[in-house]
Amino acid sequence: MPDQTLRPTIHVPGTTSHTIAPRNGHREGRLRYLKAGTGAPLVLLHTVRTQAEHFRHLVPLVADRYTVYALDLPGMGYSEIVPGASYDEPAMRAGVERLLTELDLDDVTLLGESMGAVLALTTAADLPDRVRRVFAVNAYDFAGGIARSGLLARAVVTGVLAPGVGPVIAGVEPKAVMRRILRGGLGDKSALREDYLDELLQVGKRPGYATVARGVYRNLPSLIAARSRYPEIKAPIHLVYGEKDWSRPADRQADKDLLPDAGYTLVPGAGHFIALERPDILAALLNAGD
Repeated sequence: MPDQTLRPTIHVPGTTSHTIAPRNGHREGRLRYLKAGTGAPLVLLHTVRTQAEHFRHLVPLVADRYTVYALDLPGMGYSEIVPGASYDEPAMRAGVERLLTELDLDDVTLLGESMGAVLALTTAADLPDRVRRVFAVNAYDFAGGIARSGLLARAVVTGVLAPGVGPVIAGVEPKAVMRRILRGGLGDKSALREDYLDELLQVGKRPGYATVARGVYRNLPSLIAARSRYPEIKAPIHLVYGEKDWSRPADRQADKDLLPDAGYTLVPGAGHFIALERPDILAALLNAGD
């Protein structure tokens, strides 16, 4: 069962909170998602170490056109933490696919950022009859990732992955350290609001969350391996990158080479967390139609 003692400290205007029950006979936990708006379904998939509220500024900008579903990926946000669960790419993708299949969503637009971008792409490969198009924002499918945020981020990730002390380090998130790491993914540092940082830190105190965080970091190579699925995708794709994203030009070109027909937008001045910095640009792309 999810931790019932904690409630989100942020309310995204117009949203209601819902859950998807575990499947009988499967070791899968309950998934939580936010829902808003009317229209064709738009599924939003968040970044490493965040949650559905990552899209707090984007949802109100697109709810007039879409029925929005912002998912807490397995074990993250307020989705259930299942002891012994895997956090590799296929396991997280299975959570996304549960949302689409159990809610019987069709004609779906997927928008994912960072890790969520990879999951949006691989879900589209798996469910071509349900997915209409994909927006992949700063796809986290290259070596290094958050460690490129700066020396502090590199040290923390290295510590989290270390044998013995890793679980201890993963369970300790000083606010100043978390703030500095996340700001390393922003061109506009002021886009990291203190109330959102406090919300992330609250979630990080959930029993078992340190194991989730460590599991996600340990399985980041599976996101790189998932790139092999990209050529299978039949839906139209639009790649979006922040000018100051952690990805390098060669990383971006590698995805463009795999997806030669994809649209491409480079957001000037933005970093890794475009949904925080420039939700208006993402909204404009989504609201522009096909």
